[in-house]
Amino acid sequence: MYTVCRDLAIIIVAAKIFGIIARKLKAPQVVGEIVAGLLIGPCVLGIVQNSDFLSAMAEVGVILLMFSAGLGTNLKDLLKTGPLALLIACAGVLIPLICGAIYYQCCYGFVPFGSDEFYRALFIGTILTATSVSITVETLRELGYLKGKVGTTILSAAIIDDIIGIVVLTVVIGFKSGTSSSAQVILKTLLFFVFAGIVGFIAYKVFKFIDKRYAHTRRIPILSLAFCLGMAYVSERYFGVADITGAYAAGIILCNIQDSSYVANKMDINSYMLFGPVFFASIGLKTDISALNVNILLFSVGFVLVGLISKIVGCGLMAKLCRFKWSESFKIGVGMMTRGEVALIVSQKGLAVGLLDPVYFTSVILLIIVSSILTPIFLKILFSKFPDNSLPSV
Repeated sequence: MYTVCRDLAIIIVAAKIFGIIARKLKAPQVVGEIVAGLLIGPCVLGIVQNSDFLSAMAEVGVILLMFSAGLGTNLKDLLKTGPLALLIACAGVLIPLICGAIYYQCCYGFVPFGSDEFYRALFIGTILTATSVSITVETLRELGYLKGKVGTTILSAAIIDDIIGIVVLTVVIGFKSGTSSSAQVILKTLLFFVFAGIVGFIAYKVFKFIDKRYAHTRRIPILSLAFCLGMAYVSERYFGVADITGAYAAGIILCNIQDSSYVANKMDINSYMLFGPVFFASIGLKTDISALNVNILLFSVGFVLVGLISKIVGCGLMAKLCRFKWSESFKIGVGMMTRGEVALIVSQKGLAVGLLDPVYFTSVILLIIVSSILTPIFLKILFSKFPDNSLPSV
C-alpha cells in the first residue's frame, strides 16, 4: 500500500508542475499532465508503473470529468440555438467520423465491414468527433464575442457535439463487443436513453425537493455523486452503454437544480486535486512510444490535418447551409476544431476495449496541442477582419 501512496504523491506533484508550465506556454493544462505521465512512466524515467489501482482511479476520474461536463451544460442556452446548433453539431460529428475512418483505411488498407480492423478504423473517426471549446471560449471571452451570434452557436453546437459523440462511442463499442447484433446494440442504446429520461425526471424532482429543503448543504453533492456513480454502473452493467455516458447523463439531469454550480464546485475539488491528475497522467503512463516510428509520425501528421480540416468543413458548410455568412461559417468551423478532454476520454475507452493501440495516443496528444495553439490564432485573425457585432441568437 505504501508504494501506491508514493506513486500518487509523485503523480500529483509532477502533474501540477507540468500543468503550470503548459499553461504558461499557452497550452491546455491537461497537455502538461499527460507529459508528466510520459516522463515519470515506463517510457522515460520509469519512476511510476501503471497498476490496476491507478487504472481504477483513472476510470473514476473519467466518470467525474464527464459528470462535471454534464453539470456544466446550460440547457437554456442550448434550447435558444437548438435547431441550428443541432444541425451544425451533427455535421461536425458525421464528417470527421467518415474522414477519420477513411484516412485510417487509406493508410492501412481497406477492410470488409464488421472486421476488427474496420472497427479500429471507425474508432479513429470516433476520436475526431469530439470537440473541446475551453480554448475557444477563453479566446472569444478575451475578444468580447462570447455572447454574440457566432459565440453562442459555437458553444451550443459543441455541447450537442459531445453528446452525439458519446452516443457514437457507445454504439461503436457495442458493435465491437460482438455479443449483440447491430439491432440489439442500437435498441439497448435507445432503451438506456428512455431509462435515463424516466429516472432523470424522478431524480430531478427528488433533488429539487432536497435542494429546496436543505439548500447549499454537503448532503446534496454527496447524493449527486452517488447518483452519478449509480448511473455509470447501471448504464454499462444492464444496457451495455459506456459508464461515462451514464455519468454524463447524470450531470445533464442535475444541471438545472438550484445548487448545480455548488455540486460542480465540490466535484471539481476531487477532480482537480486527485482524480483528474491521475487520469491525465495515466494517459502518459499507458502511452507506448517504444513502437514509435516514421510511419506512426507520418500517420499522426495526417491525423491532425484530417481532424482540423474535417471539423472546419463539416461545421462550416452546415453553418453556411443554415444561412450564416461565409465569414461567420468559417469562424464557427474554426471554433469547433479544438480537441481536449473528451478526445482523451474516448481514446482511453478505446484502449480499454482493444480498439486503439497505445502508440496512437501520440497522434491524439499531437492533435490536442496543435488545435489548441492554432484555434486562438485563427479566431483572432478572423474576428479582426470580420467583427461580429450581433446580439445572442434567440
